[in-house]
Amino acid sequence: MKKFNFLVVAVLGVAVAACNSPMGSLDKLKKEKAELKDKIKELDDKIAALDTVKEYVYPLVEFGAARTDKYVHKISVQGAVETDKDALINAETGGVIQRILVKEGQRVSKGQTLVTLDAEILSSSINEVKTSLSFAEYMLDKQKQLMERGVGSEFELKQAENQVNSLRSKLETLSAQRKQASVTAPFSGVVDRIFPKEGEIAGPQSPLVRLVNNSEVRITADISESHLTAVNIGTPIEVYVPTLKDTFNMEVTAKANYIEPTNRTFRIQSSLKGNKQLLPNMVAELHITDMILDSVMVVPTQSILKTQQNESFLYVANHEGSETYNVRRVYLEVISAFQGESAIRILSGELKDGDVVVAKGARGITEKDLVKEKK
Repeated sequence: MKKFNFLVVAVLGVAVAACNSPMGSLDKLKKEKAELKDKIKELDDKIAALDTVKEYVYPLVEFGAARTDKYVHKISVQGAVETDKDALINAETGGVIQRILVKEGQRVSKGQTLVTLDAEILSSSINEVKTSLSFAEYMLDKQKQLMERGVGSEFELKQAENQVNSLRSKLETLSAQRKQASVTAPFSGVVDRIFPKEGEIAGPQSPLVRLVNNSEVRITADISESHLTAVNIGTPIEVYVPTLKDTFNMEVTAKANYIEPTNRTFRIQSSLKGNKQLLPNMVAELHITDMILDSVMVVPTQSILKTQQNESFLYVANHEGSETYNVRRVYLEVISAFQGESAIRILSGELKDGDVVVAKGARGITEKDLVKEKK
């Protein structure tokens, strides 16, 4: 700064001297003035360089890796556990409940009696019909004997036969009704709930027992019709049941041939045997595999950016120094994305298995920038 002040004083001194000099030395003074201005500028630049230290700020980024790998894409839907063997059992006829022969939680076999209704009136009616039938059969035999002797009439014989047939039919009906007074299990299972109490009146509209067999269940779900061609019988399914905090590896065992018009979905189901933990109406999360690529370039989804022309690209990082990296663009096409990873197809540029890509912090940087890894 002292040199700068000295030069300014020198310039002023020359200017004053010029005022007292002859006109012939004007050109010389102008030349000296120009030279002094150049020296002043040179000194100013040096002073600015000494007074101001300019630091380059490196963008901080996070890295990921590109790899050639098997890629699996899944769709997630909500489903439910169902079973065909979940029944509310009703009495086929009305009557007073005489006995309940099972308890809740009890395992029963197919055909086992669960509840009996009061059948005393039916039993009395059956005994009366049996007595009448025995007498009618006796009368029919007598009419046949008379006809053989040529004494009886055909009309009386037909009348006796009709009486016997009518009583037999009535006996069958009453016997069937008495059988209905015993409510039996339609399949083997567990008595989940008993609704009435002994002495109450049962009827065809009132359930007596809920019987459940969960040894054979199925998981069902409704899938968007956009996945119709990707989901088929045999497609792998990963089923997570939140209640059990457990996952089951299954596959599609049935696929509907009908699109539900109200929500444009089709139904799938997956059967499972021997797992008694799964109960009807449990909620299940289905992760269905709809795409498998055996060998494809896979990169972190967050590393992919868009240009103003909607072109997809990412930055590949290469070591420039001990801690700095230069970056270059690789343009690509996204085939599919799932759980933070994208399967891609390279359109221009070079990307190899194991290359380092900028996963975070790439927005705002250019190929001219040097970057550092964020620690």
